[in-house]
Amino acid sequence: MAARLLEKMLICLYKALMWALFALFQFLSSRNPAAAGTQVAPVVNPLLLLPASQLAKKIRRKEVSSVEVVQAYIDRIQEVNPLLNAVIKDRFDAALQEAAQVDKLIEEETGGEEVLEDRLPLLGVPLSVKESFALQGIPLTGGLIFRKDAISTVDCPSVAQLKRAGAIPLVVTNTSEVCMWLESSNRMHGITNNPYNTERIVGGSSGGEGSILAGGGSVIGVGSDIGGSIRLPCFFNGIFGHKTTPGVVSCENQFPAPSGRQSEYLSSGPMCRYATDLKPMLKIMAGPKADMLSLDSQVDLKKLRYFTIAHSDGSTFAYPVDREIVEAQRKVVQRLEADLGVKVQEVQFPGLQYGFQIWNTYMGLPDKEGNPPYSMSVLLGEPGRPVWPLWELLKTMFGKSDHTMAAIALAMFDKFSPSKPSSFIIQQKEKLQKDIEELLGTDGVFLYSTFPRVAPKHHHPLFKPFDFAYTGIINILGLPVTQCPLGLGEEGLPLGVQVGAGKLQDHLTLEVALFLEKAFGGWRNPGTK
Repeated sequence: MAARLLEKMLICLYKALMWALFALFQFLSSRNPAAAGTQVAPVVNPLLLLPASQLAKKIRRKEVSSVEVVQAYIDRIQEVNPLLNAVIKDRFDAALQEAAQVDKLIEEETGGEEVLEDRLPLLGVPLSVKESFALQGIPLTGGLIFRKDAISTVDCPSVAQLKRAGAIPLVVTNTSEVCMWLESSNRMHGITNNPYNTERIVGGSSGGEGSILAGGGSVIGVGSDIGGSIRLPCFFNGIFGHKTTPGVVSCENQFPAPSGRQSEYLSSGPMCRYATDLKPMLKIMAGPKADMLSLDSQVDLKKLRYFTIAHSDGSTFAYPVDREIVEAQRKVVQRLEADLGVKVQEVQFPGLQYGFQIWNTYMGLPDKEGNPPYSMSVLLGEPGRPVWPLWELLKTMFGKSDHTMAAIALAMFDKFSPSKPSSFIIQQKEKLQKDIEELLGTDGVFLYSTFPRVAPKHHHPLFKPFDFAYTGIINILGLPVTQCPLGLGEEGLPLGVQVGAGKLQDHLTLEVALFLEKAFGGWRNPGTK
């Protein structure tokens, strides 16, 4: 009891210190005469406003050529990327050549449109790829200057599957340093900006994907998620994304590779502007394991059981959810009940208040052979020796470090984290897992906030580093989640909600995403009302 009381006192002291530092940072920022953030120009080319599935159909029917589509996306990327810094490497010339080959293939095809659709469902459609995924002939740096010469010699399995389905990789996009932070920023490629307000973050680690998709420079992309790395960028940028049930979509040939037990919590999945593209992409990315998800089964939304997870004052470390995000979730409940005639039950799980501690504990567990996960110091030193975080912190003060402040802080946090897991936290996780799985079964769907507030300003997450607990806990529970946009909030920034279900019930959340897209309008074209 005394230990728990001491922990609570230390947490209160920590929060007070962070608020004080945050207030000082905001005061200093307000004195900066730099211009306020802007937003990208709206998408006007009709080709850029079509889902991938419709683009593929038009290409197969020769209503538009793949070359025209690819060139339209190249033009849009060249228009918006100077503002966004989302794309860090392109393959425009190769993509145009591949598009020309697609058009030739369609001209010579004698089996008809149905044959092409069955064999190559994404034929001729451009694709963006998170830079942590191996793409043959393209850098795989993870934002590390030391890895600037690392070039992929193979495609990671999910990208290979999409290429075999006819998709054409166009660009790779920026990430946080070694994919371990809420903001996509690193010394190698710089910081990525939000298309709705360039002063705001895009999330991490799939932030470049979120930014270029929302900005209209891509229609479909791929991301990975071990603590919210698909869902946070999708939330901040107002697009759709799906964190798949772990173990279904391969996570091989990514950097950094999971270690310890982290492969149990890492998922790869689709990111896109239109909900209709989620399921076809997931079927392709999952390859032979797609049958595990029952993606072709019919879902009657009126026969599902719905739950909304109530909001308390935030978890032990994370901050409470802002009013407008709570209100957005309440509106989802109202639409479900009004349009489907269902009852959405409000539920509470006390174990969620330990979301960050559970995530942090399980991310640090060794594998079955007793091998611990790689520390942040080891990852930052790739491919050489581990870095010394205190030394890097000192170098930062003189502008000499090759690493971001966030990465250095995480490496220091690693150093001072307890090596032995807390039995109390293990118990909390096991009870939470049991309670949620019993509640959901195979026909339950829940709503849960993604983050306490809309996209923060750049660097602000440094003062509230544990707010990803709302997404991270879902990774440890191993549940599938679809991130769904819910329009724009008071500041013109995207709102959204997580829609989750039981393990391997991905098809339920994908179906709810289609409903929410119709109900709330889905992705909003930046620069328009």
